[in-house]
Amino acid sequence: MKHGKKYMEASKLIERGNLYEKEEAIALVKKSAVAKFDETIEAHIRTGCDGRHADQQIRGAVVLPHGTGKKVRILVFAKDAKAEEALAAGADFVGGQELIPKIQNEGWFDFDVVVATPDMMGVVGRLGRVLGPKGLMPNPKAGTVTMDVTKAVNEIKAGKIEYRLDKTNIIHVPVGKASFTEEQLADNFQTLIEAILKAKPAALKGQYLKSVTLTSTMGPGVKINPMKLA
Repeated sequence: MKHGKKYMEASKLIERGNLYEKEEAIALVKKSAVAKFDETIEAHIRTGCDGRHADQQIRGAVVLPHGTGKKVRILVFAKDAKAEEALAAGADFVGGQELIPKIQNEGWFDFDVVVATPDMMGVVGRLGRVLGPKGLMPNPKAGTVTMDVTKAVNEIKAGKIEYRLDKTNIIHVPVGKASFTEEQLADNFQTLIEAILKAKPAALKGQYLKSVTLTSTMGPGVKINPMKLA
């Protein structure tokens, strides 16, 4: 893959193979985010888990103290009083059965997170094939299947993110924007790491955090020493 001049310049700031302290890594990632837009800073955490085993799965959610810097559009599947509650809480879209053809046939995806009340999961389940691969399926572990739609909407708007293992047992999550201060990014990163450490499966043998990399949308990755995080 051919990288541009800015990427090559930014790469010079980072020593290949070096494992940085958290604070130094955050400073380097901010410095190497030189695109014309406000880049997202992401954490990529490679775990020693084997996600093929149910007892080694990791999935949960955490509210980042400074949010993600991104405006999140929320779709809530609810009816009657709960639908009104979701709208009052600030959900961007609220509906039920009538949204199925819009999503399935018209390819409507103007939302980033889906929340559903438990009684609507029969309806939402029919969208499993389209929502599942996009990581949009509501899940009780992530707090997106709940009767407390006000709390769910408020937390997501405040910066709640979901973390889960991908097929290669890596967790990819945003921790903020390049415009955030180093302190804000450090707070968010620390909150995320604490949640992931707490989620360590009891069945796991051996090293849990294999590698932790911070990167901006267009910049090079900066590796953090995982031993210093546990």
